[in-house]
Amino acid sequence: MIIKDRDIVVVGIQPWDIEIGSNCKDIAKEFSRNNRVLYVNNPVDHISILTQKDTTRIKNRINAINNPSGALEQLNDNFWVYTPPIKVYPINFLPSTTLFSWFNTLNNKKFAAKIKSAIAELHFKDYILFNDQSMFLGFKLKEYLKPDIYVYYIRDNLMNVKYWNKHGKTIEPKLIAKADLVFTNSLLYEEYARNYNPKSYMVGQGCDTELYTDETTEIAGEMKALRKPVIGYVGYLSSKRLDIEVIKHIAENRPDYTIVLVGPEDDTFKASTLHQMKNVIFLGSKEPVSLPSYIKGFDVAINPQQLTKATRGNYPRKIDEYLAMGIPTVATKTKAMDYFADSVYLAIDKSEYLTKIDAAIREDSPILRKQRMDVGHLHSWTTCVNIMYDYIGKE
Repeated sequence: MIIKDRDIVVVGIQPWDIEIGSNCKDIAKEFSRNNRVLYVNNPVDHISILTQKDTTRIKNRINAINNPSGALEQLNDNFWVYTPPIKVYPINFLPSTTLFSWFNTLNNKKFAAKIKSAIAELHFKDYILFNDQSMFLGFKLKEYLKPDIYVYYIRDNLMNVKYWNKHGKTIEPKLIAKADLVFTNSLLYEEYARNYNPKSYMVGQGCDTELYTDETTEIAGEMKALRKPVIGYVGYLSSKRLDIEVIKHIAENRPDYTIVLVGPEDDTFKASTLHQMKNVIFLGSKEPVSLPSYIKGFDVAINPQQLTKATRGNYPRKIDEYLAMGIPTVATKTKAMDYFADSVYLAIDKSEYLTKIDAAIREDSPILRKQRMDVGHLHSWTTCVNIMYDYIGKE
């Protein structure tokens, strides 16, 4: 079932002007194929104006406050981005749950009032409110905005992030309980949500299947001269998410393999001994549209994810991107990755990474590449959103 000609309001913790890939943005764009969408940026707080005033995001928020007539921007016939021209209180530092809740209610009222003004301007009616895990500013929006259907979307284990855990461990279960529907991108998150709301469903995740297409992609120029086999990773090189020791172990024990890492690095990666290893190459940040051309140059793609509470439920969107390009893929075994057990080589430690990579190279074939592409292209944002539509249509 495809939902058409509805009005949908999207709020969340990933603003439209975020510089990295975003589930929320991709879902909103898919909504807009057949519906009118209002994408609401998170407003600025008083402290961020002082401490981050030189960042693009904060500059955009200040511009909206100074020029509220330009806060609502139309991107196409069906899509608007709204930056609420308000400042909210920075309240997460408050130790008292009661005091936090009082100020959070004030923030929600201010936020909801501005959203209402944009909704009125666009003449939205009987709209669906889709909340991408904005548990603080989104906590009272169901009551204040009175949407036709309120959807809460869980795509990350925010309770393992200190900022969110402080008050989120109290707030998120309540928010889940009062949602009309809860969607997740992981079986683990579905289990978590079902503790509070029986209408919680894992809907998978997607990738841009039009972009990640082997037939229309050329290998990036700087990949062509690399010694094969090339073992590659694309994405943010975060030591909180990735296991540096696994990458080192591969490089040390397979000196004839070239390890290519594509993406920005955190400080720990920048200081790591990987930079002194001759067969490890850092290519830095690339434009998202160019990433398929780098992935196509891989003989094996990897996702050496750390096994932590924060990562074990994650559905890494890069897995679908690797598969959509037909690339043999080795990833850390987690509950979320069990979903890919038939398509991805799953490793439990750094030693298994070696044997799985060797097997991936040895067993690769045109038939297996076609099977991987089929899996990757099945996990499109269209498929993901259509599953959501099925559940929404039953409400």
